[in-house]
Amino acid sequence: MSRSGGYAGQTHTLVVKGDGSWTRLDGKAKPEGTGKLSEAGLAALRTALRDADFAGLPRISTGEGNVFDGFTYAFVHGGYEVTAAQEALAPALQKVLDALPPFNPS
Repeated sequence: MSRSGGYAGQTHTLVVKGDGSWTRLDGKAKPEGTGKLSEAGLAALRTALRDADFAGLPRISTGEGNVFDGFTYAFVHGGYEVTAAQEALAPALQKVLDALPPFNPS
């Protein structure tokens, strides 16, 4: 999953493997953090991904208005890619986002 935009116009990508290990990449695809989801965290992510039904989501959701300095999210899962503006993020995709590690290093 990638997040781009915001006030600084930055791009960050999170890659989560099946075992729950993850890597956060900066806009130049350089690693800027790693970790591993807990068993409960991995289960929550798997549930959110399954419930999101990527095959049934619109491929691109732009929303009604412009959110200046808002984010755009690109999700890739199960052979599907879905892109959504922050203001058009479907509730199911918000649950996926909530189950992921943070985009910014702490």
